[in-house]
Amino acid sequence: MSRIDQMFARLREQGECALIPYIPVGYPTVEGSESLIRTIAESGADLIELGVPYADPLADGPTIQEASLKAVSNGVNLKSCIAMVRTLRDKGLETPIVLMGYCNSFLAYGLDNLADDAKEAGIDGFIIPDLPSTMAKPYVEIFEARGLKNIFFLAPTTSEAREAAVVEQGQGFLYCISVTGVTGERKSLPAELRDFIHQARQVTTLPLAVGFGISNEEHVREVSEYADGAIVGSALINVIKQSEPHEIEAKAGEFIRTLKQATRKAATPI
Repeated sequence: MSRIDQMFARLREQGECALIPYIPVGYPTVEGSESLIRTIAESGADLIELGVPYADPLADGPTIQEASLKAVSNGVNLKSCIAMVRTLRDKGLETPIVLMGYCNSFLAYGLDNLADDAKEAGIDGFIIPDLPSTMAKPYVEIFEARGLKNIFFLAPTTSEAREAAVVEQGQGFLYCISVTGVTGERKSLPAELRDFIHQARQVTTLPLAVGFGISNEEHVREVSEYADGAIVGSALINVIKQSEPHEIEAKAGEFIRTLKQATRKAATPI
């Protein structure tokens, strides 16, 4: 079993929901990025979604766009993201890690080269927001051959054709979008989210993780009642952004611990 599969199996036995924080590599600084990622892992993250900084992150709202552009200006690219994971693994970090990035940077790197280097570095999979599931076969075949997970999006507006492609090709877990639009903090979650997750369970056995708008411990606690994972990005970045430089790790760690505690009150998924 992969790290991702093992993680979800363990949490299922414990009655917990996975906490999946997102942070761009190299944010807010290159020098502090490794230590911050490690702090996030040690504070309770079950899986970490590392963003590959990109100048035009279409799926992301203003908060993550700003953070990504900051990391780009810091000189971070796909190669340095892979190197970051290799360093974390060499120093003993076992938390599952997936890279979230966009097609252009992956294609420019070369899919076979990317798969080989990712496998060697200890990356567990990829999330590619601008890769339609109906056009993903070349990626799936190359990544799957190296044991890398291809994590696809599922939204309430997903067409039947794309849903079928997602279910057929998806691995690791499905990234369930709570709302249409882009990422960002929100005051409340949609009333129909529970029904959406329930419907998704009728078509797949993959774990279901909810992202887009998960902003606080109340949201995480709610999602933990019916989903298998809660993905938190913009809210974590805002905590980092609003902290003094010498407080960033402490504040981020406290935020992650609070969110993780909320996952431990999960009911059995429906």
